[in-house]
Amino acid sequence: SPSRNTQNTMESLLGSSSSTTISPLFSFSHHTPAKPRPLSLSFAPKNNRIPAAVSSTASEHMNPPPPYGGDDHQSPANKKPKEAKLWGGRFEESVTEAVEKFTESISFDKALYKHDIMGSRAHASMLAHQGLISDSDRNSILQGLDEIEKRIEAGEFVWRTDREDVHMNIEAALTDLIGEPAKTLHTARSRNDQVLTDFRLWCRDAIDTILACIKHLQVALITLAGKNEGLIVPGYTHLQRAQPVLLQHLLLAYVEQLERDAGRLLDCRVRMNFCPLGACALAGTGLPIDRFMTSGALGFTAPMANSIDAVSDRDFVLEFLSANSITAIHLSRLGEEWVLWASEEFGFLTPSDSVSTGSSIMPQKKNPDPMELVRGKSARVIGDLVSLLVLCKGLPHAYNRDLQEDKEPVFDSVKTIIGMLKVSAEFAQNITFNWERIQKALPAGHLDATTLADYLVKKGIPFRTSHDIVGRSVALCVSKNCQLQDLSLDELKNISPVFDEDVYEFLGVENAIKKFCSYGSTGSKCVASQLDDWVAKLDINTHTDQK
Repeated sequence: SPSRNTQNTMESLLGSSSSTTISPLFSFSHHTPAKPRPLSLSFAPKNNRIPAAVSSTASEHMNPPPPYGGDDHQSPANKKPKEAKLWGGRFEESVTEAVEKFTESISFDKALYKHDIMGSRAHASMLAHQGLISDSDRNSILQGLDEIEKRIEAGEFVWRTDREDVHMNIEAALTDLIGEPAKTLHTARSRNDQVLTDFRLWCRDAIDTILACIKHLQVALITLAGKNEGLIVPGYTHLQRAQPVLLQHLLLAYVEQLERDAGRLLDCRVRMNFCPLGACALAGTGLPIDRFMTSGALGFTAPMANSIDAVSDRDFVLEFLSANSITAIHLSRLGEEWVLWASEEFGFLTPSDSVSTGSSIMPQKKNPDPMELVRGKSARVIGDLVSLLVLCKGLPHAYNRDLQEDKEPVFDSVKTIIGMLKVSAEFAQNITFNWERIQKALPAGHLDATTLADYLVKKGIPFRTSHDIVGRSVALCVSKNCQLQDLSLDELKNISPVFDEDVYEFLGVENAIKKFCSYGSTGSKCVASQLDDWVAKLDINTHTDQK
């Protein structure tokens, strides 16, 4: 019957096989407190997301094999008794399998392992310095953490879902490895302050990586500008032709926007760089710890001043994802512009085959798909921000388990924005602007009309009157299907006696470009100065970068 079929389908989807372990999306190398630097980002293959065969059951699709190193998958016959939770002293029974699956976070927060180990090293050293653990225990802890880090990086570490998260997986493994000394590590520390320490360290490194990617795109755009000196293109408002601009000027507009994007991330990094470690669950501790010591060891500016604030707020990731979202919008606008310009209707640029794709049915197609996806993926980055805003909006102080959901949107936002920046730079390095097509398109639209109004202002005519005179001149051109520079002097004088022979020095896009002289304008000298400033600011070797 239909109801029985439905029940069978649901049972296959909600089968009792053990939960999935998913490889971290990326990992960062150690942060260097003395001199922040961009750090490499590596993306692990998502083979575990690909069904092994079309005939596999839905349950198998939801629970793919472990990506590396093994996990806690066991057959029912060989299943071991559940390990006691590190927090399980007051409990008389263990959590159900459904609760364990639903509440675990190891499937994604294992990406924090390096920063968790960094924090534990600093914490153990501080505890020993304060006499809260012995030097011998500290040394055992540090050696054990080194061994665990090696095993993780070699793919030999077993991530266990029953150990819930990255912190308890590492602490339990440390206990298995060195015994009793490991039990001293959590002195004067809660997972509440521990995870925030890890997360701030991770985000700090992520910002450094994004900043390096932003600079890479800026260099690509400036190099592209240098290759197209003197090329005039139509400038648009309302997607209607407005005034002539130098292509270099337009490309530098995106460089300026990216610089503000970098500035927002740097500002965010400054506010983020305070240490929550030692805030414990929410109220601090009665033990004589030295929070300034751990803060300094981890490269933070100082400890966070209020322990409740330290463990409860996520404004640092809201700000981070807001900065990413603004960057994504800038990249989306760049993508939109280049997709339009690559169309037959514009034909202003041609991407190389190396950054284009084809159609499965239309043999002639050559699509600028990378920039279409840049435009599309901006929605993901914005969505990640919205998810976090909604997550945080109604939470009472201090920590709530809802906040476990803060990491995946951040991981996704970082991965996506880095991909967008990298492919935008790749696209910029592999496009050609079609000078002949652009020059043929320039006469349409009366792009020199505003320059003609400036001419009349220089003759002493109020601007509003000048605007009206030029408007009537354009109307005459429309009726004659010609350009302003094609009107005779008599025709112009019939509209206004102020016009004289020198008017033709202001007409035509080339003459119009020469007349721009205000700071930041599209005049040739102004743009050349802007370009020189950026080459110096970003320390670009134009000889090397333009090859």
